[in-house]
Amino acid sequence: MPRLTGRTSWHVAAASGLLLLSACGGGGQQKDAKGGGQNRPTSVGFVIVQPTGVPQVSELPGRTVAFQSSEVRPQVSGVIQRRFFTEGSIVTRGQPLYQIDPSLYRAAANQARAGVANAQATYEAAKVRADRYRPLAEIEAISKQDYTDAVATQKQAAASIGVNRAQLDTARVNLRFTTVPAPITGRIGRSLFTVGALVTSTQADPLATIQQLDPMFVDIQQSAADLLALRRALASGGAVPARAQVRLKLEDGSDYGQTGSVEFAEVVVDPSTGAVTLRALFPNAQGLLLPGMFVRAIFTQAIQQNAFLVPQQAISRDPQGNATLFLVGANNKAVQRTVTADRAQGAFWVVTKGLNPGDRVITQGLRDLKPDAPINPVPANTPQKIVPPSPEQLKKMEQEKGAGGQGKGG
Repeated sequence: MPRLTGRTSWHVAAASGLLLLSACGGGGQQKDAKGGGQNRPTSVGFVIVQPTGVPQVSELPGRTVAFQSSEVRPQVSGVIQRRFFTEGSIVTRGQPLYQIDPSLYRAAANQARAGVANAQATYEAAKVRADRYRPLAEIEAISKQDYTDAVATQKQAAASIGVNRAQLDTARVNLRFTTVPAPITGRIGRSLFTVGALVTSTQADPLATIQQLDPMFVDIQQSAADLLALRRALASGGAVPARAQVRLKLEDGSDYGQTGSVEFAEVVVDPSTGAVTLRALFPNAQGLLLPGMFVRAIFTQAIQQNAFLVPQQAISRDPQGNATLFLVGANNKAVQRTVTADRAQGAFWVVTKGLNPGDRVITQGLRDLKPDAPINPVPANTPQKIVPPSPEQLKKMEQEKGAGGQGKGG
């Protein structure tokens, strides 16, 4: 093997560097070693695309809403004597929360009970009288009118018993309402009325509010135009519905960590926002979600069929905004094509029109690439092979350098 001089070694390194730059630059066409005008095909990297099902992922704003919310209200009027709960604690359905002074309602119940007893006594007397008048009326010992009046009095006494019993039931219900129970199970907020406050059954303010926070609703806002486009795609067969599993991003940008599901979509468009509300349900055992929080919901509404995922670096936009890309055409020439790429997904554009299965899309070496230019296509990310220059090339480089040095000396 011939020994390389210092100058020759420098030329080997320089030539290798030039080859590396020309191979990886992907820019215009390469020239031959003589530096003449003859062009070599540009090396480009390509990927082969095939149609696939692409999920249509939406990220929409939403607000958290309690699964159940109930305002605790008095159903009778009176003064609050006691409060049985701790603010902010968990209460169960039916648990006593407030005690309203029952004195007047207990007295009303006693009065109604006495009225029932009085009506029963009156009925017994009227019944005995009517029974005694019956045989006397048959033998005409008394007038038939007297017997008729006695029977009517008995019926009135029986009706009076019913009225008094109804009054007793009402009094008992009002007496029971003096103890205010929890209507649902959940976390109770602060008490808006203290012991000693006078409350009425017609007041506007509730005594307190109970909210059930596990599970939790999230109301998601989607524009009516997007929802209409989705339904048209589903109707045309270009997409198929997907089970909407929803992920949440919290206000600080972190992921909630648990997934939920869309329960339903409202059939009314909000005239002020032009949006439709979708309601999703999330578990909230740790209580991280609170009512009124702003969140971002990420979910898949449909699967777009027969779409192509093309790396983003392969697509550019013309002055009219149309998406274009280069393909490896016949005879290894670059072919420019206009495609439909309306949305991005991760590192890819979703192309729905303009491509065919098996097309070779150029993703590397796009700089200064022209339509119909000769190319040397290789699979994308193929390692470049660096070949040392041949002895003939080294000799020519020495001669060119010597000629250059003589020119400078002259």
